[in-house]
Amino acid sequence: MIALDLALRARLQHVVMVSENFDRETLRALADEGNETALDRLADLADARADLEELSELLDAGCVRAGHLLTRRAVAEGDLRELQRISDAGCDEADEELERLLAAPIREQRD
Repeated sequence: MIALDLALRARLQHVVMVSENFDRETLRALADEGNETALDRLADLADARADLEELSELLDAGCVRAGHLLTRRAVAEGDLRELQRISDAGCDEADEELERLLAAPIREQRD
């Protein structure tokens, strides 16, 4: 009885490990069918690879998570034009961050 329990546990652990490592093609297929969780997972993978082009494509496809990740990057870089582009794509967070940065006091830069 114990051997059976150990074998079953090992199989379950293998299934869990496999399910956590979906390939991009499978995620893309699910996202194309309207699965928002798969779309978010693709955005996370693109962010981990610093693939801004794919993040932008996901944003254009309506992925809110991609908008959040792109906004975070643009704020860190102080890139107002990128924030405007992300805002124009419909990301409210980018619009809020852009307005916040534009409302901040301007500091003179000295050479």
